[in-house]
Amino acid sequence: MNVTLKIWRQPDAASEGAIHTYEVADVSPDMSFLEMLDVLNEQLNDRGEEPVAFESDCREGICGNCGLMINGEAHGPEVTTTCQLHMRSFTDGDTITVEPWRADAFPVLKDLVVDRGALDRMIQAGGYISVNTGSAPEAHSVPVPKDDADRAFNVATCIGCGACVAACPNGSASLFLGAKVTHLGLLPQGQPERDERVVNMVAQHDHEGFGGCTNIGACTAACPKEIPLDVISQLNKDLRTAIKHGH
Repeated sequence: MNVTLKIWRQPDAASEGAIHTYEVADVSPDMSFLEMLDVLNEQLNDRGEEPVAFESDCREGICGNCGLMINGEAHGPEVTTTCQLHMRSFTDGDTITVEPWRADAFPVLKDLVVDRGALDRMIQAGGYISVNTGSAPEAHSVPVPKDDADRAFNVATCIGCGACVAACPNGSASLFLGAKVTHLGLLPQGQPERDERVVNMVAQHDHEGFGGCTNIGACTAACPKEIPLDVISQLNKDLRTAIKHGH
């Protein structure tokens, strides 16, 4: 395959960026999207040009570092992470536009790399259980209904990639926030801090400059882990309950 790449280039956070065009030849359909970018960077290095900066780590769809806007879609045309997107999803001669996550709360650091520290700061604000439970208890010592356990596990699969924010026209992180609040709120260990958790995390969400949710649903459509939209309903319910309790 031969493809044309239109890639956002930005030297640093203080500089203006622009789209640059590159031709990449002999791309295997079996390459991942990031492997294709590696090939481009090898060609740029050979020409003495600055390689394109992008972020990745595990390249197994687990860590969430690799997010890119590809032809205007978070992670590209498939419901997966960018590192698990393969070039067979495109055709020979395609022009592919590659941009960093689009959100005010995710400032661009360089080229395709953004600062997603706002998600970490929301976790620091309350996305944890601080009670000291000691060593691992016996599995049946704290009964949890199976439906609750299954749902907690499913929403805990959120990897914090930020695709929900990038896909949302409002730049909201409500799906991410709802997933974190829901999975801890379903477990017995999460109850003592439940009200305080949701109030603090929502306050941090707004402080970071994320937008509000208007139930468009683009977030869950782009989520590589298929976090359901109804975690946002649970988030709102928990927040209303916490306010009623005086938090």
